[in-house]
Amino acid sequence: MMTNLFSVFDPSTNILNLSLNWMSTFLGLLMIPSLFWLIPSRYNLIWNNIMITLHNEFKTLLGPTGHVGSSFMFISLFSIILFNNFLGLFPYIFTSSSHLTLTLSLALPLWLSFMIYGWINHTQHMFAHLVPQGTPAILMPFMVCIETISNIIRPGTLAVRLAANMIAGHLLLTLLGNTGPSLTYSILSLLIIAQIALLVLECAVAIIQSYVFAVLSTLYSSEVN
Repeated sequence: MMTNLFSVFDPSTNILNLSLNWMSTFLGLLMIPSLFWLIPSRYNLIWNNIMITLHNEFKTLLGPTGHVGSSFMFISLFSIILFNNFLGLFPYIFTSSSHLTLTLSLALPLWLSFMIYGWINHTQHMFAHLVPQGTPAILMPFMVCIETISNIIRPGTLAVRLAANMIAGHLLLTLLGNTGPSLTYSILSLLIIAQIALLVLECAVAIIQSYVFAVLSTLYSSEVN
C-alpha cells in the first residue's frame, strides 16, 4: 500500500496523540534538570559562550536605541527553534518546526508587535522607511507600494523559510530511507554513508535556520526604534 510522502509530518489523527505531539515542543524544559545550570560542566560552558556571543551580536544589531533586555528575548527565540529543529532529527519524534502552525505563531505576533509599537511611537520614522533615501520623485508612489508589500509579507517569509528548510531535509532523509530495502548490500553501504552526510548537513541547517530566524527578527525590531 502506497503511503503519502508527507505523512511523516502528520502529527496524528488521535486527539490524545495530537496533543502529546505538540507537547514535544516544550520537552526540553523537562529534559534539562535544574542541576545542569548550577553545576559547571563542559556543555554548560559551551552553551554559555554561545549565549554570550549571541547577546553581543543582537545588542549590536539593535543599536544604541534598542533595549538591552530585548536581546534575551531573541536568544530565547533562537534556543526554542534550535531545540525543536534538532529534536526533529531523532526517530519517531514529531518535528513541530516543520509546520506553519508553529512558525507562524512565532513570526506573526513578533511582527505585529513591532509594527504596532513603531506606528504608535515612531510614526514619522515608519513613514520615512516607505521611501528609501535618494528615490526619484516619479518613483516614490511605486516604492511606497513595494515597501508596503515587502513589509506585510515579512512574517510569511520568516515562517515559510523555516518550515520549508525543515521539510526539505526530512523529505530527503525519508526518500533515502525508503529506498534502502530494495538495494543490494554494496549499494546499501553507500546509501548509509549518504544518509550520515545528509544528517550532518541537516544539523548545520538546524543551526543556521534558527540563527537566521532570530537575526531577521532582531533586524525587524531595530527598524522600528
